[in-house]
Amino acid sequence: MTIDKSYKFNLLACLFLVVAVAPSFCQEYKVTISDNLQVNRINDISLPEPVPLFSVMLGDQKLLSDQAQPKDGKYSLRDRLEIGIDSLQGDKGYWKADITFRNITADTLELHNVIPFGGLEGQTYITGKGNHGLSRTHLFRPGYEPVNVIVPDNAWEMGYASMQAQAGENSHAALVRRVAVEGAQRRRFETILPPEGEVTYRLYLENFNGEWQEGLRTIFQKRYLFDVEEFDNSLYEREDLQWMKHAYACHLVMAWDKDFYDPEHQRYTYMDFIKRNQKWFGGDDILGIWPTWPTLGLDQRNQWDYFRDLPGGLEQLAAISKQLNVEGTRFFICYNPWDESTRDEGHLDGMEDLIRQTGADGVVLDTQGSSSKELQDAADRARKGVVMYSEGMAVPKDMQGIVSGRVHNALYYPPLLNLNKFIKPDFAIFRVAELAFDRIRREYALSFFNGYGTELNIFRPGRPEWVEEDYRFFGQTLRILRENPENFTGQDYLPLLETEADQVYVNYWPDEEKSIYTIFSIRPEGYQGKLFSVKPEKDRHFIDLWNHEELEPEEADGQYYLTADLASFDKKWLGTNNEGAVGAIAHLPRLLQASLEEANIMVSAAKGTQIRIWQNHPGYDKRPLELEPGSHQINIFEHFNNYEGKYVIQLFDGDRLLDERILHMEYGQPRPISFIRNTGSKIPVRDNKEMVTIPAGKFTMKVTQGDQFIPYPTEGYPKEVQVDAFKMDKHPVTNQEFKAFLDDSDYEPKDNVNFLKHWDGGKIPAGKENHPVVYVGWEDAQAYAEWAGKRLPTEAEWQYAAATGDGRDWPWDKDQTVTKKLERITNTLTVEHLEGIDPDKANLGNNEPDPVGSYPAGANPFGLEDLVGSVWQLTADQYDNGTNRFIILKGGSYFKPSSSWWYVQGGPRETHYRQMLLRISPGFERNGTVGFRCVAE
Repeated sequence: MTIDKSYKFNLLACLFLVVAVAPSFCQEYKVTISDNLQVNRINDISLPEPVPLFSVMLGDQKLLSDQAQPKDGKYSLRDRLEIGIDSLQGDKGYWKADITFRNITADTLELHNVIPFGGLEGQTYITGKGNHGLSRTHLFRPGYEPVNVIVPDNAWEMGYASMQAQAGENSHAALVRRVAVEGAQRRRFETILPPEGEVTYRLYLENFNGEWQEGLRTIFQKRYLFDVEEFDNSLYEREDLQWMKHAYACHLVMAWDKDFYDPEHQRYTYMDFIKRNQKWFGGDDILGIWPTWPTLGLDQRNQWDYFRDLPGGLEQLAAISKQLNVEGTRFFICYNPWDESTRDEGHLDGMEDLIRQTGADGVVLDTQGSSSKELQDAADRARKGVVMYSEGMAVPKDMQGIVSGRVHNALYYPPLLNLNKFIKPDFAIFRVAELAFDRIRREYALSFFNGYGTELNIFRPGRPEWVEEDYRFFGQTLRILRENPENFTGQDYLPLLETEADQVYVNYWPDEEKSIYTIFSIRPEGYQGKLFSVKPEKDRHFIDLWNHEELEPEEADGQYYLTADLASFDKKWLGTNNEGAVGAIAHLPRLLQASLEEANIMVSAAKGTQIRIWQNHPGYDKRPLELEPGSHQINIFEHFNNYEGKYVIQLFDGDRLLDERILHMEYGQPRPISFIRNTGSKIPVRDNKEMVTIPAGKFTMKVTQGDQFIPYPTEGYPKEVQVDAFKMDKHPVTNQEFKAFLDDSDYEPKDNVNFLKHWDGGKIPAGKENHPVVYVGWEDAQAYAEWAGKRLPTEAEWQYAAATGDGRDWPWDKDQTVTKKLERITNTLTVEHLEGIDPDKANLGNNEPDPVGSYPAGANPFGLEDLVGSVWQLTADQYDNGTNRFIILKGGSYFKPSSSWWYVQGGPRETHYRQMLLRISPGFERNGTVGFRCVAE
């Protein structure tokens, strides 16, 4: 039956009641209620179990509607309350009915916590908990502890509940609001009912599909808690006011604050304040000044006069406003609507004139939770883009006339979840925080968790020693908000996802391009582990934006879960405004390619406007390496000095984060710092050494080495290496050839310690002319090579040439078998000997150097000689591990100490064997066993 709006139900006259209206999806909406106020069926579908129409608290006793008994056309509940029900036909796709409670006892009753569907186990519902004077409203979810929530200021007493149906069926959400009180006392959360006193609640019921959050969305976001039938969104669609949606950091400062003006030196100090804040937390989006209260009323000057009388007057304020705008900060003035007893000047005219003359960007509405069309019109006449900012949080019906407001700090320990954000995600909310009381990290954390800004109201004196530390934490939260602003104003926001751990809370902020999860934990011990389920996508990946780590979902029971790494905090902070830890995870498109290859960061991106590379975490007091989109090879030592650790690589479109990758450089790992100089394609003419042509080719480069106390570069080996064609000296450079270089170039090393130590007074010892030159350092060899029109070979070139591209161990024979024999010298020491090498092919380590060309039988198929067992041969490859630098030597030498394994293992060495030459000074590095040969393109 369809019930007329004025019809009063006589529930005694029928066994059950059916109420039908036309819902928004054009089907008949039916609610079947039995004669004991139980809901049995909704839309012709029987509930698995009947539920009470509502529950109500009398004092500390909870009563269910199904305990009521019909009496005289109404109901009696425990002979304490008389209940009457009026049906109001819903014409907007929902059912509503008024429920009136009348005290039928001789006692005064305290009535509160009316919950539709009874607030039973298994339901999600909202009602009061505890006896807090300002904040009792809690959200109850099955399996979790209740969560304290913020609701609109006109809905403190509201009750909400949802029942979820089976998959594919409609679920049901219901809301009760107190709408009338007669002969009773209305309080914030309860109604005091003397005998015969009455209070009326209106019950709304509507369908929804999906998880329990969609029931909240239906009632809060789509119905605006039934405050308004149709929401006027025109103010939010104005282009000139869009900037406020993405503002997150605001300071309100009194005009006599030294951070704004220095009375001793009679100068404005606001720019020092702004610059400091830019360093600590990226700067203020808004700076508002307050030159009125508490001095307003001392004389006849009105609030606008106080602005005019500031040092420099309105002209100076206009200059301040302009300079702040250059720094990216908006300038706000204040408005005191209670200023009615000072010099008469129209409020609207005074505001309009002040905005016009100062260029103010916004107005703080003192004591007002809403704006008015008249105020906005006055601001618009002065200039476009001026925002009204209310002191209190606007209720849904007032949100139509103002785009921003505060979560007032009258409630010093704010609830965890702000459902006002869920009502209107693009309403710009700022939580008020003060520095003068206590540590307030929780304030920043919850603003971030709820996706909105923080107003630092620093009216009270006092700047504790922890201010900078907390501001920097604030900056870390702001960076994520600022780089992903569209996510935090999107209509698809989902609060409180299901988590694997209670007291760790997750909000979800989806957008077409990416999604953000904000996390808040009140576990003092911290949390590490599986937290919530996700749906991986092939072209997207997960990034921990707080810790800057890449995350890989873990599969369990057919679902994928993300792990969280949340910090611990001292247990003493529980219950204070310094408790908690935060996190943030992003689901980003794969737009960046990044890898760490030896000493280079390889990065590429085809989209965006800028690539930023950070040493460790991004920070407002740091500067990243900034690159244009495209492909880049970035040398770590050139751009980041000796930094070892994490590199965060981000892709931006303007200030919007598109993608992020994280690379880890292991500590102490050697990275090449040498660069190859191309010698050109012409045959060198400076020296007459015989050279061998090495054809281009590809080979598998494996590497071996001795003691790894100081690590060698081994990452990525074995690997495929492409080598271009080049020429290589057939033999190492000799004493005689080096003497020709000295005579022709007049070369003298800056450090001549041990330089050509084996020569006698600058002369080659008789008979040693054709021996490999030794006691030359890397710089000496480089100088010779440059004079000759050549260069030193890279390790890869030397090894490719020595092994003729087929990876052989020994130059002369691909199938050479060498037995390594360990001979015990003492009880603890052993020495390696090589057996199986023909002594005609190389010096096996007899400790006497030979002239070049002494072992022609040891030539390789390319025709190169003296590759092993002659002298250790310098390469162009120089490495830095952040602590040490070294050069790679190849080939072994004639010297082979035998009394200890701890010596450098000389003698002939395999083509893939390398030895490091640790760098200190050229003089220290010159050795009697180290020489070189050259190459040319």
